[in-house]
This record gives sequence, structure tokens and C-alpha cells, in this order.
Amino acid sequence: MAGKDNLKPVRTKGEARSKGRKGGIASGQARREKATLRAALEVLLERKGEDGKTGREALAVALYDQALKGDVRAFAELRDTVGEKPTNKLEMGGDLSIAAVIEEGRKRVARLR
Repeated sequence: MAGKDNLKPVRTKGEARSKGRKGGIASGQARREKATLRAALEVLLERKGEDGKTGREALAVALYDQALKGDVRAFAELRDTVGEKPTNKLEMGGDLSIAAVIEEGRKRVARLR
């Protein structure tokens, strides 16, 4: 079978444990870095600028300006942020009885014979 020589052998329990531990440590580090970035962004968003607006307010105004210029993605982001995001609704109706569907199929097959 082609490609069998590319397969790596099954790892021992010790190897698997070691790799799992390293992955867990890396995952924790990534989580901590993400939390640090999130905290830094929160500080920036709450800080007031020279015009007296918070970072959040300045971003909202900038997004609004972009939407007014015709940026569809900016418009969609504004719409979603204010809670007007459209939802996809699917309404199903009719007879969903599986027995009726099977019986109808049998009748069609019988007519074809």
C-alpha cells in the first residue's frame, strides 16, 4: 500500500505523556498571553483620548463613518453590534410520517413494474 513507509510508529505511553505535557504547557502559555492582550485592549478601550471620547466611542464613530462611506462589512458589524443581526429561520411543515413516505414509495415502485 502506498504511503505506509511515511507512517510514524505508535508512540509509547511515556512519549505520549511527554508530548501531551508539552502541549498542555504551551496551551496554558497561549491562554495567558491571550488574557494579557485582552486586558491591555480593555485598558485602551476605556482610556479617554484628547477629544474626551473613550476608545470604544472613538471606534464606534470610526466604524459608523466607514459604514456611511459604503463599507458593507462596517455596516454589518454595526448592525450586528446593536442587536439587529438577521437570523436564518427554517420552518418545516407537512406530514413527516416515515411510514407514509415508505408506503408512497412502494406504491410508486409497484406502478413502474
